[in-house]
Amino acid sequence: VQLQASGGGLVQAGEFLRLSCAASGTGFTINTMGWFRQAPEKQRELVATVTETGITTYSDSVQGRFTISMEYAKKTVTLQMSSLKPEDTALYFCYARWRYWGRTYLREDWGQGTQVTVSS
Repeated sequence: VQLQASGGGLVQAGEFLRLSCAASGTGFTINTMGWFRQAPEKQRELVATVTETGITTYSDSVQGRFTISMEYAKKTVTLQMSSLKPEDTALYFCYARWRYWGRTYLREDWGQGTQVTVSS
């Protein structure tokens, strides 16, 4: 499965950005999609995930400011980021957990990362 992310860029604090990611390939179904981020000299951390049943998880740092959604049939996930802060600056990675049709084993893939920079 390949993940293609779009969006990101440079904004000022308090502004809005939207990230999107599409999963492509054949013969698979999505279990979970989401976003992680990694700031310079820091470990990669969870931002938000959404499951095939619509269950969402957010990190405490983005709860209430970010909204994640998934179009299951299109295998796309969107992260709407509002009230951005300089500490949200990071490389954002799309993530997918998936399985082949008829199989139970779950696999994971990552996108290439898209930069989000928030200036103060």
